[in-house]
Amino acid sequence: MDRRFPRLIAGPLLALASTGALAQATSLPLPPPEAPPASAPMQRQSGMVVIPGDHHELTIVRSFEPDSVVGDYRIDFDALDADGDGLIDRREAAANATLEAEFRAVDANADGRLDREELAGWIR
Repeated sequence: MDRRFPRLIAGPLLALASTGALAQATSLPLPPPEAPPASAPMQRQSGMVVIPGDHHELTIVRSFEPDSVVGDYRIDFDALDADGDGLIDRREAAANATLEAEFRAVDANADGRLDREELAGWIR
């Protein structure tokens, strides 16, 4: 018997066996892709800051627009400024429930009054 005979048979047998294994692995159906939940709408990125650190490390801080806004965040400044002094105090802000609730956050200088600059994003 020729010594090449086992090698001649072994090569095709290995190829046949590996083809069968591949066929078996690829014949299984893939699971369907998961749909994003309806309760998680896409949010638009509104800003990004890269902070360099030690050893060439970078910290990335991203901000996103909120996925829902509850409340009336648009005001008529002149209508709320009842005494016409160019400022909205807590008593005047009480006419808008959302502004009343957010008063401390909006009052950047903590003087108890809101001017047009502090309310720049709120004014119609």
